[in-house]
Amino acid sequence: MTTTTARTAAEAAELRDDPLRFGVGARVTVSVMSDRYVEAILGALAASDTTGLVVDTGDVSTYLGGSEDDLLRAITQLTASVAASGHHAIVSVHLSRGCPGEAVCELPGGAGPRGVDTVSGETTGRWAAAEWALYPLADTVEADHMRDIHAAIDFAKGNGTFRGSEHFVTRLEGDVGDVLATAFAGWTLVGRGVQHVTSHLTLSLNSPSHEGAQR
Repeated sequence: MTTTTARTAAEAAELRDDPLRFGVGARVTVSVMSDRYVEAILGALAASDTTGLVVDTGDVSTYLGGSEDDLLRAITQLTASVAASGHHAIVSVHLSRGCPGEAVCELPGGAGPRGVDTVSGETTGRWAAAEWALYPLADTVEADHMRDIHAAIDFAKGNGTFRGSEHFVTRLEGDVGDVLATAFAGWTLVGRGVQHVTSHLTLSLNSPSHEGAQR
């Protein structure tokens, strides 16, 4: 290995180890079906522990950047707080990691995947139904996308949050913490082999149609 190659490999490893430089982050949008939506949303944001994260709230969504563990903690707390308001609400979560074109990301397309331990969630006592989609975006490696997606779905089946496959999404149900942890686990599991992975999760909270379905 030449000195230049060794330096390049070391730089790539350094980029992968830094979640912000690797482009690990989320965008979260909260929609509350109540005329007290401002109070509910701001209260949820205030109740979230965002230690270790970059946070930027705009008029459409809130960006959070940082490690997978910190993201899961903050988003779980935010979603549980929204659920605790009792209002019918939708929380949309867009996860991304390893994008070569990310605004805060410095890594080249060939930096390689970022391997981290599967993140674990916390039980909140709040129930949610959700629709989940996972996208391994392999630009520079040979990958079997459906193999990776099915492995993530098998994980959801194993932890009891899987409820069925629907058009373009997988339906998840369960404790808010377990549903979010499932999406994060699939995102990080696929990310061990694919550099650029995105995922969408839309959670429905306190819907009138959920009466009798929570368990």
